[in-house]
Amino acid sequence: MEGEYKREEGVALLVIVVLAALSLASLLVAFSYYCYISNKVSKHLKSQNGWKKEEEDEEKGMQKPKEVVSVREEPAASVANTEGGGVQLFTYKQLHAATGGFGKGQVVGRGSFGSVYRGVLSDGRKIAVKLMDQPGKQDEDVFKMEVEILKRLHSPYLLGLIGHCSEGGHRLLVYDFMANGGLQEHLYPNSGSCGGVSKLDWDTRMQIALEAAKGLEYLHEHVSPPVIHRDFKSSNILLDNNFHAKVSDFGLAKLGTNRAGGHVSTRVLGTQGYVAPEYAMTGHLTTKSDVYSYGVVLLELLTGRFPVDMKRPPGEGVLVTWVGFLKFITFAWVGACDIFRLVMDCSCKTPNELIAESVEMNLESEP
Repeated sequence: MEGEYKREEGVALLVIVVLAALSLASLLVAFSYYCYISNKVSKHLKSQNGWKKEEEDEEKGMQKPKEVVSVREEPAASVANTEGGGVQLFTYKQLHAATGGFGKGQVVGRGSFGSVYRGVLSDGRKIAVKLMDQPGKQDEDVFKMEVEILKRLHSPYLLGLIGHCSEGGHRLLVYDFMANGGLQEHLYPNSGSCGGVSKLDWDTRMQIALEAAKGLEYLHEHVSPPVIHRDFKSSNILLDNNFHAKVSDFGLAKLGTNRAGGHVSTRVLGTQGYVAPEYAMTGHLTTKSDVYSYGVVLLELLTGRFPVDMKRPPGEGVLVTWVGFLKFITFAWVGACDIFRLVMDCSCKTPNELIAESVEMNLESEP
């Protein structure tokens, strides 16, 4: 009886792992196809606009100043005029009134850089107002420079800036209100150790994964110099009424780096469980750091587990470590191994290598 029970237990484990890998395959096929198409479009646009010369200049050490940000045109994103871009300058009084005096009942979220309040403008438009922490410590010029950069970023997959305020030591950013909040709220509705029961079906999860990837791809490939998110995580993927995803809080990590005694803080920014190991060890930030974080979000969508949950049994508290252990299990379906390995590669390969491998896997799987 004991031997039969162990065999049944082993079969059950194998079925669970294979089903999980199949689900992940759906997510990665969509993501891989998008990466393949967007990469071809990017190369075409690059040759048309003479960026090859710019790259040659950069190789010779003639890089353009980092504070100059240009936006590369892409078919999926509407790029507005970089002058103004429709962003409104609010007064503190206006935003104070719109949010009911920044009352506790209006708080819809708290993040690394401040609290977010629900508000309604005089014309009835619903907004979200981020009140930056530590007012008065931010350098005014730095804040204005970062706002100028945010104003130039326009994509349907980014939570675009619609207004800002810098007045009397207060620093505020204004966005459209996203009715369904953050992805994290839907992955873990009960905020328990096991994450509760999520109502997100697999089609919706695949849609969210693809749209979040498009948001990061825009920041990395269609902006010069590239914008690194620095704190990509499930709570920074916001959902509208139809559960379409928009990446939020991109570029805000710079605003959270305070100056003290003339020195700029070099502390590692990000959230535990999402930070790439090489960034945590060296402090050197690249687009690869965002790719690692995206891989963690994919694992959240697949498993429904928190990135870090020390209430779980030994060896299961860190999601990436736990999944890394599971990948050594012998799968009956060889393709499942390849898909699972590709997710793990988010933490150890460059974005270009990752995209190339995912495309190669798709081509090899075609009849």
